Amino acid sequence: MNNSYLERAKKVITEPQILSIVASKRARQLALGGRPMLKCDTANHLDIALLEIAEGKLYYTHGTGEEAEIDIFADVTKSTEAAKATPKKVKK
Repeated sequence: MNNSYLERAKKVITEPQILSIVASKRARQLALGGRPMLKCDTANHLDIALLEIAEGKLYYTHGTGEEAEIDIFADVTKSTEAAKATPKKVKK
């Protein structure tokens, strides 16, 4: 695990238990074939997950009471804005 990615991710998600759950869920998604949302020098799924958290590519929600489960989501608003800014070529 890359400690610099961990320190950067701690600034985004300050609670250690939640950071652990979000990073592990995302690492599991990557291990099962999920595509990374950014380029990373390592193939370690946990490092990629921590870097995605540090870069603000993920956000999470959690329920309350008995349904206290944490769900993670990709921040697609940035990629949607980028897709609008770059015109796509269409075949006629």
